[in-house]
Amino acid sequence: MVLQSLSRNQLFWLCQSGGWAVYAVLTALMIKIPSQEPWQLGLPHLLLDTSFGFMLTLLLRAWYRNVSAQHTRSKILWHLLMILLSCLVWTQWKWQTLQWLYGQIWQSMTWFDFGTWNSASLTILLTWTALYYASKATFETMEQRQKAAEAIHLAKEAQLKMLRYQLNPHFMFNSINAICTLILKQENQHAVSMLEKLCDLLRYSLYTDPLAKVTVAEEILILQTYFDVEQCRFRNKLNVSIVADDDVKGLLMPSLLLQPLAENALKHGMRMSQQSYAITVSFSQQNGQLQIRMLDNGSGFAEQAETGSTGPSTGIGLHNCEERIALIYPGQSSFSFGNRAEEGAWIQINIPQERPGLPQG
Repeated sequence: MVLQSLSRNQLFWLCQSGGWAVYAVLTALMIKIPSQEPWQLGLPHLLLDTSFGFMLTLLLRAWYRNVSAQHTRSKILWHLLMILLSCLVWTQWKWQTLQWLYGQIWQSMTWFDFGTWNSASLTILLTWTALYYASKATFETMEQRQKAAEAIHLAKEAQLKMLRYQLNPHFMFNSINAICTLILKQENQHAVSMLEKLCDLLRYSLYTDPLAKVTVAEEILILQTYFDVEQCRFRNKLNVSIVADDDVKGLLMPSLLLQPLAENALKHGMRMSQQSYAITVSFSQQNGQLQIRMLDNGSGFAEQAETGSTGPSTGIGLHNCEERIALIYPGQSSFSFGNRAEEGAWIQINIPQERPGLPQG
């Protein structure tokens, strides 16, 4: 978790400092101590050696960045030449500083020393270069994955908001038309009552985060407010029943999930000649999930809807609701609907149980 919170540049400096610290310790344990070199000479030389290697690799890093845009073949060639040159410079630095510490101004290297010391320097620089590019590739892959995940998350949020807000205008236009009709009929009391309920519903819709989840109890409250608005339109012709088990009222669910389904039932399911239209909404626990069922006694779904195609006969409510729960609960939810044996239609939603402040169950 600490590493994930660091930036790419901070991780480089952490690896750079840690890597050269390890180099200093290994050099002391494998070379300085076994050679029985006096610590008054060995320690300063180790510090000069490590410091120079630290700075040299920083210069290599800057140079690697400058040639990163070149073609692969030329880039490899320039890398090898730069590593060989750096190897020779670093070896000469280590040799000359050691001679200086021993009080010798100049002493040439034997061919054995030349080959041994350059081999060690070359191995370290090649290892550093390999680790540098490996870490760079790892960081770039992590950044690309993070950006892709953020893009998917933003797209998902945008889609969910679109699905939520897409539903509101239809209901609002219908309600305003109904209020206008009541005013023309001089049924002012009903118009005022309907307007108050409509304001409550719109206030809730505007000030509730489309991505937030609410408790079943809150969803029931706002759903009842919606039905109260519609009750002003249909009067005694509409009968609504909302029931919920006590143990599910505290569970979470997407806000305003059922309002478009209820609107769809009234818009497409209710027959003009129908004297009484009943809608029942129930909330219960089934097989470890929250189950929501909506039943009505209307005309039912058309044949294309029963086969799973949400066409014009079912409106956008069913399709949007199905998309919302699929986005919120990928692979963990189900949405089904069909016609009842006697009359009317049914809709069933199953989503995971989730309580406020607790992980999804």
